[in-house]
Amino acid sequence: MSVNMKKTCEILVSGGGIAGLTAAAAFGTAGFDVLCVDPAQPITTRSAPGADLRTTAILQPGRQTLETAGIWQRLASHAAPLETMRIIDAGGPEPAIRVIKDFRAAEVSDLPFGWNLPNWVLRREILARLEDLPNVTFRAGLATTGYLGRGAAARVRLSDGSTCAAKLIIAADGRDSPMRQAAGIDVRRSTYGQKAIAFAVTHAQLHYNISSEIHRTGGPFTLVPLPDQDGSHASAVVWMDSGPAQAKRMAMSEPEFETEMNIRACSVLGPLKLAAPRSLWPIISQRATRLTAQRLALIAEAAHVSPPIGAQGLNMSLEDIAVLLEKTRKSNDPGDPQSLQAFERARLPDIRMRIGGIDLLNRASQSTAPLLRNARAAALEALYAATPVRKGLMRLGLGTR
Repeated sequence: MSVNMKKTCEILVSGGGIAGLTAAAAFGTAGFDVLCVDPAQPITTRSAPGADLRTTAILQPGRQTLETAGIWQRLASHAAPLETMRIIDAGGPEPAIRVIKDFRAAEVSDLPFGWNLPNWVLRREILARLEDLPNVTFRAGLATTGYLGRGAAARVRLSDGSTCAAKLIIAADGRDSPMRQAAGIDVRRSTYGQKAIAFAVTHAQLHYNISSEIHRTGGPFTLVPLPDQDGSHASAVVWMDSGPAQAKRMAMSEPEFETEMNIRACSVLGPLKLAAPRSLWPIISQRATRLTAQRLALIAEAAHVSPPIGAQGLNMSLEDIAVLLEKTRKSNDPGDPQSLQAFERARLPDIRMRIGGIDLLNRASQSTAPLLRNARAAALEALYAATPVRKGLMRLGLGTR
């Protein structure tokens, strides 16, 4: 990975989160000259202040993208396979299991649904991959502040006062993307009054590589398998509920919080013990009305944001990268209008469908009316009983094209 500042490059990636770093690795592995910038220094150890202790499930197509970028080989030993998706309805008067259904990957594939990885590990290993690529430069502490699309190349202004000309700008700079705003691309946004608390737990019972999603009014409580931690079985948790309820939980002492989370978990894995600090995240849906401008492509949260249901977030981003790379490799000019139009045509309908589906599922999970809660349980029973529908939903959830 080069350390000198570039005045020109083929690909400039704005944003050094997991998606931006992966895009830099994917395009660098394909032979492009890449500059990736991000205003923050990456945190690559679990104990460092500000470390992202959330986890991400990489689905099968996402793994293929990471393999193409030369990253998966570094991640495999850190990953916990997700062989079964367990959907539980606990929507009665009290938090107790009413319906439980297992969706097994073996019904539709020889591989697990996906593999769960800590976000800080993802960042560490992707950065290590960039170190092996002499045609990729990563600059932390540097932000994109302006964009001007032109016929031959786009020109980007950087926070140190310099500029860089690139054939293609990849905006992976978050839900408030400066590059998207500079290009004048609007977004459609929905809020739910929800927030998610993310943390990790240990437990005596084996998780058997089962990801359990427990649905109750307010939002799902999801336990995702992790590798054992210090000799104890472990899982990552994302707990969605109303903003005021979550604010109260964040203010609780550790014993108070553990009591409440164990009630909400319905004893799925036996007693849970908090094993990582709690972090609070807002829940929104957002999608850009367009994915491209002149020599600019939006990916990841610059293009779409969704509630953490069904592991679609980063996996949609990895699909963005795979399709963008596929379309741009067919041209001598990675930012030509035809390639970008082909990328937008391929991705925009899928993004709309997935964001819309997740929105409906999340609103259904928030329902407080007893009739609607009962309808949710009945719908789970019905779709599980219809084998073709069940298998079709599992393939859709995998994100297979």
